[in-house]
Amino acid sequence: MNKQRQLNLGYILVALAVIVLFQLWIGAQETVRVPYSEFRDLLARDQITNVVVSESRVQGEFKIPRDGKRFFVTIRVGGDIAELLEAAGVKYSGTSDETWLSNILSWIVPLLFFFGVWFFLFRRIAERQGMGGLMNIGQSKAKVYVETETGVNFDDVAGVDQAKMELQEIVSFLKDRDKYERLGARVPKGVLLVGPPGTGKTLLARAVAGEAGVVFFSISGSEFVEMFVGVGAARVRDLFDQARKAAPCIIFIDELDALGRARSPLGNIGGGDEKEQTLNQLLAELDGFDPRSGIVLLAATNRPEILDPALLRAGRFDRQIVVDRPDRIGRKAILKVHLQKVKASEDLEVDEIAGLTPGFTGADLANLVNEAAIHATRRNGDYVRLEDFTSAVERIVAGSEQRTRLLNPDERRRVAYHEMGHALAAASIPGSDPVHKVSIIPRSIGALGYTLQRPTEDRFLITTEELMNRMTVLLAGRAAEELVFGEISTGAADDLAKVTDVARQIVTRFGMSESLGQAVLEQQRSRFLGDNMLDVRPKDYSEATAREVDLAVRDLIDTAYQRATKVLKERRQDLESGVKMLLEKETITPDEFPALVGVADARRAEQAEIP
Repeated sequence: MNKQRQLNLGYILVALAVIVLFQLWIGAQETVRVPYSEFRDLLARDQITNVVVSESRVQGEFKIPRDGKRFFVTIRVGGDIAELLEAAGVKYSGTSDETWLSNILSWIVPLLFFFGVWFFLFRRIAERQGMGGLMNIGQSKAKVYVETETGVNFDDVAGVDQAKMELQEIVSFLKDRDKYERLGARVPKGVLLVGPPGTGKTLLARAVAGEAGVVFFSISGSEFVEMFVGVGAARVRDLFDQARKAAPCIIFIDELDALGRARSPLGNIGGGDEKEQTLNQLLAELDGFDPRSGIVLLAATNRPEILDPALLRAGRFDRQIVVDRPDRIGRKAILKVHLQKVKASEDLEVDEIAGLTPGFTGADLANLVNEAAIHATRRNGDYVRLEDFTSAVERIVAGSEQRTRLLNPDERRRVAYHEMGHALAAASIPGSDPVHKVSIIPRSIGALGYTLQRPTEDRFLITTEELMNRMTVLLAGRAAEELVFGEISTGAADDLAKVTDVARQIVTRFGMSESLGQAVLEQQRSRFLGDNMLDVRPKDYSEATAREVDLAVRDLIDTAYQRATKVLKERRQDLESGVKMLLEKETITPDEFPALVGVADARRAEQAEIP
């Protein structure tokens, strides 16, 4: 029911109410209420005619009007009134207490009640479930944004310069189509933005619309599919019909994987018929519209591997643009955008913050700036400083500090040796990421302590030696426990899981094992979302090869563990002094304990001193 129909219904109800009130007013003007005793007296004096008797009331007409009143009414008080009326010679009849008004209301009031319940309760529930009214069940739910409402342009998007360059062509086409049509070129029909969550795919799409100054249709892929069969296909048709009327425009479908998942070879088993109809309609619409009309389709997904191949073929989504995690320069640019919203100190080194955040997405960096501002507020600071960002990184990576979780002295001492073992191994092995902080304060993610290492630069290739160094540092915590206490604990469970995963990838994915050769035995997992939920890994090799894989993984782990033990034996004195300081201060940095300065850092410092 639209707004116009609601107004019409309101007018009808008001008119009926006015008519009823007018009738009641007219009746009240001509009727007088008299006591029952006076009625009997008037009856005895032959001043009454035409009486109507009901179960509780007596209504009649005066022979001679009294004070302009022609009719009277009285409440009946027992007795057989028929004998009195016959004795007075008055015409009379019987009736019920129910009136035409009460009869009408007895039907209308329940209907109005149930209509109100439907309108205010069930209709709202249906809208929340996405069903809407019966008249608009197939209409698209796309939200239309014009240029002023998007409020985003390319200046607001940082850290994804390559993606911006490719999308500039879309903007150029929408602004100057004749330039491309002069040589017969056409804009790509569909552009698919692919990348991990939080990298700015939706922001990029809105920036394209803001730069081009065209209408922007934005809708999520999950909003097409409903409980009614055929609704999704109808909404796809409706969306493209709206777009043709508003051309030039941009259609943006977020989370395309909810709509464009690959069709099942089992057909419609499992209730997939509605999704397939919706996808088929989208494929038909992509084939049916002419990109020269000024309609550009943008879509975003972080799961491109599950999309239907028919959706990705040339002529539909012609171009795929990867919006990956930003590098150090990109992170620096993103941080500058978000730092404009907070009150930061003038000497804040943005490049140093970018170096502390490898692997962070744009959304992660926005959250980092917010956490740093919260930390500065908590310490009553006037500006956000580098120490606030360091604390924010620790909170995001390791969790918040849990100072109320008290460890007994033996556990606290064991944790100190464990963490100092990690730190000294990282400082002793060339090429390891430098240590920024060592702490034995428990964290909210369940860690009883942590060693914070952050790389100094982005890496895109890792050698066998670097992978072995990483395994050695991970195992150094358990090696320190065994070296000092003569036994091991469960504190290294997470370290062992990471070491095993690295060792297995060395053998099965990277072909770095001498015994198994340069063969890929397991496929690479999803680049954007990591492992699947069930962690199912297809094995295309025999049981004999599987045994060799297990033996090779075990040999790599044993080698790394022996190397970690050797390093700690050589630096036993640093281990003891570091643990003593750690137990006193709970948190130490390389500035407080120079033994934590890494080999690579020391070499860089020496080279910097040479003129």
